Amino acid sequence: MDGQLNQNGNIARRATIARATSETDIRLTLDLDGSGRAEVATGVGFFDHMLTALARHSLMDLAAAAKGDLHIDDHHTVEDVGIVLGQALRQALGDKRGIRRYGQSLLPMDEALAEAALDISGRPFLAWDVAFQRPKIGSFDTELVEEFFRAFAFNAGITLHVTLKAGTNAHHVAEACFKAVARALRMAVEMDPRTAGVIPSTKGSLEG
Repeated sequence: MDGQLNQNGNIARRATIARATSETDIRLTLDLDGSGRAEVATGVGFFDHMLTALARHSLMDLAAAAKGDLHIDDHHTVEDVGIVLGQALRQALGDKRGIRRYGQSLLPMDEALAEAALDISGRPFLAWDVAFQRPKIGSFDTELVEEFFRAFAFNAGITLHVTLKAGTNAHHVAEACFKAVARALRMAVEMDPRTAGVIPSTKGSLEG
């Protein structure tokens, strides 16, 4: 959390992360209590499309600018944006007081059907049961969808399960996964008026 107040008079759940390596240079701002606005420029067109969908359906505001070694391939850029987005989510959540903690979504995208379930637990884990029937969507490697969500989950400190129930079109499959995770995140990070100010754990902590 950044300590400032949002328009509702509550502490803004927002974080800005900058990360620079020899492979990528990324600056990202995430506002958990936004309206789904996205300003995304990673140099990877399909990935920008997916991040925009993630913001829109989670109702988080996302601004992300990345410069990466795209002359090699998209891998480092996609994975490192996942790292930074996960770090931003973890920072913006603070000690997680008052959140719903759990979220799930079963989301259709034409013939594709994806399910996402997550726990903002402090215990990072990714269970990925999604198979793509072709290796690329345009020039984008479909295996990078899993790499993104693994980097995101482990750096956010969440348990994330993504399962493909149906689907043959690779674009639809990827988009269903991103939107399902977005909807699950929207549910999990929401403030629960019945438990305001309480950390939703019998341990009194969600730090792992």
